Amino acid sequence: MTAQLIDGNALSKQLRTQVAARAQALQAKGITPGLAVVLVGDNPASQVYVRNKVKACEDAGLHSVLEKYEASMTEADLLARVEALNNDARIHGILVQLPLPAHIDAQKVIEAISPAKDVDGFHIASAGALMTGMKGFWPCTPYGCMKMLESIGYDLKGKHAVVIGRSNIVGKPMALMLLQKDATVTICHSRTPDLKALTLQADVIVAAVGKRQVLTADMVKPSAVVLDVGMNRNDEGKLCGDVDFDGVKEVASYITPVPGGVGPMTITMLLVNTLEAAETSATKAL
Repeated sequence: MTAQLIDGNALSKQLRTQVAARAQALQAKGITPGLAVVLVGDNPASQVYVRNKVKACEDAGLHSVLEKYEASMTEADLLARVEALNNDARIHGILVQLPLPAHIDAQKVIEAISPAKDVDGFHIASAGALMTGMKGFWPCTPYGCMKMLESIGYDLKGKHAVVIGRSNIVGKPMALMLLQKDATVTICHSRTPDLKALTLQADVIVAAVGKRQVLTADMVKPSAVVLDVGMNRNDEGKLCGDVDFDGVKEVASYITPVPGGVGPMTITMLLVNTLEAAETSATKAL
């Protein structure tokens, strides 16, 4: 049995069409959803990510502001800029691209963003809302994974989900989202003694550690659903994930490819969060 692909590009296109329609409805009321993207320094990967985010906004009819600063920008200046964006009524979402230069405390900058504009879902208020099941912005990558499971009509109730990775950006929020849907969740990481023993029990596996071949075919039970969040380069320099795709696709029932899987969904959920921030702002303004 060869696994069915969960096509992130196709699902993203569908969701972005919905975002564009909702943005148009807001524009009819005189409100254009606005996202400010702040880039400090000249990290090449960050420049690509930022360019893709800005283009996706424009394509969906959202207003996007890109602010680029030298790597020498001080922490105080960046915090002041974030505060100005917090107070700008035309901006509904603020994204400070990570990583930041070493002399800037990234967590301090994230906490400076208004929770109402935290469309990345990294603020402690957003994390608390997710933890307690309250309304708030979900981090875009795990949120995209949930939409992918939804797209195949997968019912998580009573299923065993294994998340490989415990980062604040993917692993931990991913586990909480799965838990909200009544899955039984196991979080694995670099200190987990027997990863294979746990993944073989899993109905759903989310691989999110940034390490090639962390999940191979012998670690997956037949018919499991596998979501690959990893973004790595193989020996030939081609993009690949954390999963041995060629091997695992012969065992799993569904699998996400890299590229073209979770990646496009991350940007799409950023658009969804920005749109929802604008809709909330419009409701409060009435």
